[in-house]
Amino acid sequence: MKKAIFYMVISAIAFTLLNVTVKSLGQFSVYQIVFFRALGSLFFTLPFLLKNKISIYGNKKTLLVLRSIFGLSSMLLFFMSLRYITMGTAVSVRYIAPIFASIFAVFLLREKIKPIQWFFLALAFSGVLVLKGFGEDLQIEGIVFSFISAVFAGLVYITIRKIGDKDHPVVVVNYFMLISTVIGGLLSINYWKTPIGYEWLVLMSLGVFGYFAQLYMTKAMQIGETNQITPFKYLEVVFTTIVGLLWFNETYSFYILLGMLIIILGLTLNLIFKKSQ
Repeated sequence: MKKAIFYMVISAIAFTLLNVTVKSLGQFSVYQIVFFRALGSLFFTLPFLLKNKISIYGNKKTLLVLRSIFGLSSMLLFFMSLRYITMGTAVSVRYIAPIFASIFAVFLLREKIKPIQWFFLALAFSGVLVLKGFGEDLQIEGIVFSFISAVFAGLVYITIRKIGDKDHPVVVVNYFMLISTVIGGLLSINYWKTPIGYEWLVLMSLGVFGYFAQLYMTKAMQIGETNQITPFKYLEVVFTTIVGLLWFNETYSFYILLGMLIIILGLTLNLIFKKSQ
């Protein structure tokens, strides 16, 4: 259990470093950032598949492509949101993705959600309303981008559920990174800015942080109880907020912090209840 918590903390730190790096690359277009984020991860996924003689084509090709498009849309919109609002706020709003995943699951997977779960999800959503309703310094563009990013993330969860165990997890990630590299590269052509010196290292580090964030989160889930481990994932919000305060001089009003807390509370309660059934 201690090892699982340790892995989840490492994952949260890696996600935080990814967020911070994206925030610091304001001189580059989000398309170019997506390109390097995906390209960097391909250096890990492709060799793994080739070394273990796993087909890169997968079995559920249509679903794999859909998952990649949904994931790319979510990532692109989240990176865009960081241009308008504080990192902690953007991360918190993106975390309402399980709300949309639950709604999609009712209609697409015919799953049933108990009334108490709807209450917990509504509680989490109310946190977003507190953020925007009382966080007067928040730009609406950032909230909208992060919100829609969460919608696409919800679609990612559903698509992965549909894929199930028909494809290796690294195949799923490799599809996502490959398609994101191609589309991100094409979209960035008209906005391309050639990196200089250390900027190459910073841009390539995006893929490293992203890969290890996913890797250690997966490791934690594999060896620990989900309802006990997953709440530690929200440390990303805490770490990102702290770094934003110290490094970028971001400011968080009482109501913004309250909204973030309500979002995390609602999602955590829903997770604990779901796993107890």
